[in-house]
Amino acid sequence: MATVRKRKLPSGLIRWQASYTDGGGKRRAKLFERKSDGDAWLVETSHDLKRGLHTPAGVSPTVKQAGALWIKRCNEKGLEQSTVRGYEEHTELHIYPFIGAKKLAELTAPAVNAFADRLREEGRSPDMVRRVLGSLGAIFREAQRRGLSSVDPTAGLKIDRPEERDDPRAVIPTKLELQAIIAGAAGRWRPLILVAIFCGLRGSELRGLRWTDIDFDSRQIAVAQRADAFHKIGRLKSKAGYRSIPMPPMVVNALREWKLKCPKGDLGLVFPTGAGKVESHSNIVQRGFAPIQIAADISVLEPVLDKMGNPIINNAGEPVMREAAKYGMHALRHACASLWIENGMNAKRIQKLMGHSTIQMTFDTYGHLFTDAEGDQRAAEDIQFRLLGK
Repeated sequence: MATVRKRKLPSGLIRWQASYTDGGGKRRAKLFERKSDGDAWLVETSHDLKRGLHTPAGVSPTVKQAGALWIKRCNEKGLEQSTVRGYEEHTELHIYPFIGAKKLAELTAPAVNAFADRLREEGRSPDMVRRVLGSLGAIFREAQRRGLSSVDPTAGLKIDRPEERDDPRAVIPTKLELQAIIAGAAGRWRPLILVAIFCGLRGSELRGLRWTDIDFDSRQIAVAQRADAFHKIGRLKSKAGYRSIPMPPMVVNALREWKLKCPKGDLGLVFPTGAGKVESHSNIVQRGFAPIQIAADISVLEPVLDKMGNPIINNAGEPVMREAAKYGMHALRHACASLWIENGMNAKRIQKLMGHSTIQMTFDTYGHLFTDAEGDQRAAEDIQFRLLGK
């Protein structure tokens, strides 16, 4: 039986005690300042009990306790060190300081929305708010798996996209820029740049690519492993990442020539360091791709920053500027997708070649490239003719 009764505490304060019997037959109670709050809480609790979605606050772990269980599970699953470190930063810097002491059972959808608002007020970027809420949702799902929570209040939560990402389309080098990049790529960087432009591999996939993954006879590259930020070789992040990609003749020839000069190592990598080890992403960009762009006048001006990340100011009170590469390595992957689309490949094939887990990811990134204004107009005219005969 659920009841709300007035109680006088030892301190003399008057409170309203809402009590009920949980699914295990145990009597539970909670104090409220107002009777109406107790009544409303009992209605919600009774509803959750009937649906089997209620976890008593007394057995619910705190967010911090549940977060520790989630991080432990991430390590047990063998997630990459960089990934786990990112999750730990989310919990330690953004979740625990605000709601770490709260019990999971106390966090409703409105409470999570209030938490998101608090993060924004504290200066977190929209992207960071989304990532942190994603980690909070993962904490709840792990708690659900362990029987410590009945619901995930982050499910279906709508988070506004930041203004700068209202247009999620990829930034893609122009054809003239790509031609200049190819013309300027030489030595050890030429085959890597060509594979990036014409085969669309991710940076981690390029760094983990082995000679055994390249079939010169069928002119195919098998993407089968990756190298993480800590130079550790491991499996791809999703099943969709395992794929076979065709190589055009220029790539085949460049790789044949490079294989004769490529440093040898136990890992058998295609693009290793001079000692045959995993090359770092920063070296590829700073020693290879960036100088190629700057030499080709594909650059932008950016402020020089000090050790604290602040712009250095000259005597005239203006920021000191320097020439920097216009694009990162990922732009070459986008360029590859755009060339495939321009050549007539459909969205499903692009999804496969890019290693996207969902077709939605493909459309979110490259959907605008499939637009055919002339084709749309012809289709509109054809529909009119079929309906009206004119």
